[in-house]
Amino acid sequence: MRVKSSLLNISAGLGNQIIITALSFISRTVFINSLGIEYLGINGLFTSILAMLTLAEAGIGSSIVYNLYKPVADNNQPKILALMQLYKRAYLIIASIVMLLGLGLMPFLDLFIKETSVENLNFIYLLFLINTAAPYLFVYKHSFLNVNQKNYIVTAVFSVSAIVSTCLKIAILYFTENYILYLAIESILSIITSVILAFVVDKLYPFLKQKIKSKLDPETKVNFIKNMKAIILQNVGNYFVFGVESILISSFVSIAAVGLYSNYKMLIDICRTFLNQVFSNMYHSLGNLVAKESPEAIYRIYKVTLLLNFWLYSLLSIVLYLFVEPLIRIWIGPDFIMSNIVLLVLVIAFYERGMRNSLSAVKTTAGIFHEDRFAPLFQAAANLGVSIVLVHYMGIAGIFIGSLVSALLVPFWYTPQLVYKKVFKQPVHRYYLHYFKFTAVGAAACLVAGSVSRLIPLDTILWLVLQGITCFILVNLIYTAVFHRSDEFKYLLGIARTLLNKSARVNAIFQRLSKYGRNMEVGGNK
Repeated sequence: MRVKSSLLNISAGLGNQIIITALSFISRTVFINSLGIEYLGINGLFTSILAMLTLAEAGIGSSIVYNLYKPVADNNQPKILALMQLYKRAYLIIASIVMLLGLGLMPFLDLFIKETSVENLNFIYLLFLINTAAPYLFVYKHSFLNVNQKNYIVTAVFSVSAIVSTCLKIAILYFTENYILYLAIESILSIITSVILAFVVDKLYPFLKQKIKSKLDPETKVNFIKNMKAIILQNVGNYFVFGVESILISSFVSIAAVGLYSNYKMLIDICRTFLNQVFSNMYHSLGNLVAKESPEAIYRIYKVTLLLNFWLYSLLSIVLYLFVEPLIRIWIGPDFIMSNIVLLVLVIAFYERGMRNSLSAVKTTAGIFHEDRFAPLFQAAANLGVSIVLVHYMGIAGIFIGSLVSALLVPFWYTPQLVYKKVFKQPVHRYYLHYFKFTAVGAAACLVAGSVSRLIPLDTILWLVLQGITCFILVNLIYTAVFHRSDEFKYLLGIARTLLNKSARVNAIFQRLSKYGRNMEVGGNK
């Protein structure tokens, strides 16, 4: 059941991501041509500033969702109701805090913006703020679907909303070039989408509308508060690791540089979101596994996800490194290219962070929050210190090097230590043996793919696609040759065969229906 739910959620997520990716390229192209690089920079900067405000949410959602896994698995409705009521109250407070903090920050926007000719900054910022705060009034219900492994419903609703929203925004930019109207449409549709999804949850789980005064047991309350405090500390640190890049670039370089970086960030985020559709949909199935199974069973499945994690993250890291620059050159022109060292550091950071994905999923679903609550703060201090020093000597590249160095100093070694000791009961050196073996294989595959790809010209988008297909096939052939004897590969191959068999049966049904329709048509004509 867990595998079936994961596959359904993954399929829905990937289908959605393909559509959204295509629309993102069109939207970004129209945005740049209609408004220019400075508006692109403002867009990235305000997104980063408001990410800081959403630290008010940090810890509450993750802690309550973790507490929901077991009662959902046991169908303990009184405890589910008590947690959901707590969740609802918490997010009402969060929405209020975000709005108040956001309004309080508005007079100080000039401190983050080095230079710009963009007008109506305060009103633009207010629209960003509304779009950030309003969905918190409904998010607790979305999370209940995720815990029940029905992510595909959330994905489907948000997919339709994203498609409609992006098409409307493209039309607004193309015909009016009005950035404020562009943001207003985004805010309105975001709120409507949240309301629709909350209605769907009420229809699927009508017991959630009950007004029964259920009380949480003292142990759950203590655990919730303990975990919430720990995750707040973690997310504050994580923000200063992952969320301040645009603010630092705007403050130390320029708002136009934020716009240049935002194109690279968009392409990397597309890859990260694409992979998140795979791993986040496994995440809630893993939570169900952790709640019910032994450490040995969890470890076996974890090793499968670790191989899949490496395979997909390294594959996309290679694709990003080899093709981002030629893609941007063909897409929007050479003026939007950044230095190669920036791209290299961004790709390495993408790979390093991605390789911790399986570990982080186990850590979160096992409820390990308190033990490493200070780790992100140490990482944030290292990140800011190194970034601020290096930006004066290396420019924008120094900011990204600071992020990479801080990751290697803290979570790279501490997160595996926690998970292997507390969950798997295994020596942590096994993790590093797998990690360095995987990385060596990935580096070799990158060298081979890069050498072969250079034999193909890069003059047009068609040649670029051909080069990408060549790289994709080569890397997968290398990985198959290296890993085909492992138990983890065989497990994944079994799942792939199951999917192909199901696909073949579906196609056979459609063919029979089509044949039946043609026979009926012939019979009718007679």
